[in-house]
Amino acid sequence: MKAFVIEEGEGLDRLRPAELPVPEPRRGEVVLRMRAAALNYRDLEIVRGSYHAGFDLPMVPLSDGVGEVAAVGEGVTRVKPGDRVATTFWQGWVAGDFEGIERAVPLGGPGPGVLAEYVRLDSEGVVAVPAHLTDEEAATLPCAALTAWTSLVTEGGIKPGDTVLAQGTGGVSVFALQFAVAAGARAIVTSSSDEKLERARAIGAAGTVNYRTTPDWDSAVRDLTGGRGVDHVIEVGGPGTFARSLASIRIGGQVNVIGYLGGQSAEVNPMQIMFRRARIRGIPVGSRDSFEAMSRAIAAAGMRPVIDRSFAWTEAREALRHLASGRHFGKVVLAF
Repeated sequence: MKAFVIEEGEGLDRLRPAELPVPEPRRGEVVLRMRAAALNYRDLEIVRGSYHAGFDLPMVPLSDGVGEVAAVGEGVTRVKPGDRVATTFWQGWVAGDFEGIERAVPLGGPGPGVLAEYVRLDSEGVVAVPAHLTDEEAATLPCAALTAWTSLVTEGGIKPGDTVLAQGTGGVSVFALQFAVAAGARAIVTSSSDEKLERARAIGAAGTVNYRTTPDWDSAVRDLTGGRGVDHVIEVGGPGTFARSLASIRIGGQVNVIGYLGGQSAEVNPMQIMFRRARIRGIPVGSRDSFEAMSRAIAAAGMRPVIDRSFAWTEAREALRHLASGRHFGKVVLAF
């Protein structure tokens, strides 16, 4: 079968085509014929070698995908051949809290990824996807959508009337905007692009702030809430934005730490956390149980993920370059 693997080298040129054997399912396993995959910032870092952890090479990358069950191993009852399913990012995290699941392994590093024509997985590590979604739309759910859902719903307990601040217009933030609107909450979006902010308003953002023309964007966010502050922050910038995120929340508000686009180290003032009675949590995507609950909600609402651009899966390097450019709004996907 055709696949792409990461080999030794530099930058995106480390990603190279390869021929690999078609996997056969063992007991409790399934083999998927891949239909679509979606890119995450983590994938970009792993491919170009800038991720904080290293993995044994060669390795098939990417964690998020949708495929048709091509074969099942002995003892598999959850799915059958012909079913359309998505991968779960954490193979082995079925339900409950993240604590104590040391044996769970993320796909696309160190576990084998989905950038191949066929993928073998544990049958417990796949989820049926909403029937109304295309393959490319469904492929966006495992990381970006579930991270936003875990932040706002599973952990955050969002309710009608809440206010959500979504930083930027990448996959997680756009899903957070969509989930906030669906929950009857009010969403505020930040971006350095007025064009992207206009698109965010078109899909339901109640307020927007251009952080490039308004460097003190936390003050602008508080003004948009009448001085109260937001209930939830989707924090993707890391050290570069964390202090302003804290300043944006109401007393007792929540900051969900998702990413580190602004770097990986900075000084944090614990007094600011204490005075604001802030609830800070790191979001490790989410469990299969949360994924299934999210899929039911997406189906009930008829929600459709926002796709910026779709590439042929054999154009994976070009797709990663597009993601690296930061020009995207929503998700970048690959079609098989």
